[in-house]
Amino acid sequence: MKLKISNTKTILLHVIFWIAVWFFYLYFFSYNSNDYNYIFWFAGALMPTTIIVTYTMVYVIIPRYLLTKKYYQFALYFFYTTVFSANAIVITIYACLIFILKFNISSIPPMSKNFAFVFILMYLVIGIVSLIYILNNSFKTISKNKELQNKILEAQLQLKDQELHYLKKQIHPHFLFNTLNTIYGLALKQSQYTPDVILKLSNLLDYILYQVDKPEVSLKEEVLHIKEYIDLEKIRFQDTLRVTFNTTEIPDNLIIAPMLLIPFIENAFKHGAIHDGFLFIEISISLSGNQLHYRVNNSFREDDNQSNPGIGLENIRKRLDLNYAGKYQLKTHQNDSFFFSELIINDLNLHQND
Repeated sequence: MKLKISNTKTILLHVIFWIAVWFFYLYFFSYNSNDYNYIFWFAGALMPTTIIVTYTMVYVIIPRYLLTKKYYQFALYFFYTTVFSANAIVITIYACLIFILKFNISSIPPMSKNFAFVFILMYLVIGIVSLIYILNNSFKTISKNKELQNKILEAQLQLKDQELHYLKKQIHPHFLFNTLNTIYGLALKQSQYTPDVILKLSNLLDYILYQVDKPEVSLKEEVLHIKEYIDLEKIRFQDTLRVTFNTTEIPDNLIIAPMLLIPFIENAFKHGAIHDGFLFIEISISLSGNQLHYRVNNSFREDDNQSNPGIGLENIRKRLDLNYAGKYQLKTHQNDSFFFSELIINDLNLHQND
């Protein structure tokens, strides 16, 4: 319904405009003449040519050739249009002379028999309409570009907000409290492992809090911090943890979005359950060219409902959509005692040396 109203309004505006052009012709051609009947019909006879040439310019020649920077074709078709309109003006002048004035040349109004004046007047109308069309098109292009820039900026801000939200969710208080309690216990025992644990925690927090501001980090660095995370958890779980970590050789030039792999490990510890006296976690990282294949499996109890692990994996999926849209697969499934996570990134970026 709105489209129909809009079309009707557009047609009405066009009709009003061409009526105004017709009055414009009447005003100029009536100069030094009182033959209003002839001027009425002569102005009307010029209208079809004016309308045809104007619409040809603004809907065909300008958008197809001028705006697309095909200047040779534009000049050629503009020349054809000029020749057509010039001939149409000549035909109109002679037709009106024959059919209205019956070859009475002496009574023809002076302005209507001056070919140059008629031609200039017609192309003044065509030029004004064409200029308005070009300016309007430029305004729309600028508006679209500005809208696109705003969308890009909005997307960047949204990405930043999501990343910050994601990072906050990764720094779980229970992990920090448990690790600090472990350090406290080691300190009381004056254990020789205390400095090493503090160093690993410091490195991990530095990575989580500061290094993630980078758009990409080394895959090798991400894997190193995974190992530090596991080492800290090993101290806490002691003899109740069984971790299997298999990884291929990782080239130095492969890079990845930061904090993309560690949350899988964190989920495994957070949602994992002890079976037969042990928490089992299996981690596998393999590479085939630039393709990353990452698996994390952990023991769990079905009543823990890890099939809905919450914010962690959901944030991972959002970041994957933003960083690796169309290039990744993320799958999760479970059986009676194990939860399986699998991530495949088909085309990791390479670090470009300066």
